[in-house]
Amino acid sequence: MNGNFLAIGSHDNYIYIYAVAEQGRKYSRVGKCSGHSSFITHLDWSVDSQYLVSNSGDYEILYWIPSVCKQVVSVETTRDITWGTSTTMLCFEVASSLLATGDDFGKVHLFSFPCSQFRAPSHAYGGHSSHVTNVNFLYDDSFLVSTGGKDMSVMQWRIV
Repeated sequence: MNGNFLAIGSHDNYIYIYAVAEQGRKYSRVGKCSGHSSFITHLDWSVDSQYLVSNSGDYEILYWIPSVCKQVVSVETTRDITWGTSTTMLCFEVASSLLATGDDFGKVHLFSFPCSQFRAPSHAYGGHSSHVTNVNFLYDDSFLVSTGGKDMSVMQWRIV
């Protein structure tokens, strides 16, 4: 998370790593990480920018050393990594006591976490005029951001 690299997850199953220069005005591709068998959905950097975790469309979680595009398979290595962001949907580290989802009817739902029962009760909040494409908590869990599909809106929700 030092801003020296940019990771881009692609629909072609690869993660492209770019070096960032000139205060974000110049990008040079330095790697192409291969290992997923489906499109990339989410990426997170470690606090020290030494590791990357990725999710794919087939619900796979992979860990990487992005500077050399090498996959990390050691549980001992990945267990103690401190993540600077937490956008991956599939992970073993969960800090929040809430789970947020968006639906096809413009609603954002908040569940208690962990949520393991079918048709669990939730609080539903309307605002979008079409389907919700993504929801994500901000770094300190004080706000939730949701994005709409056809309405192309971005909404910020305060957690109280």
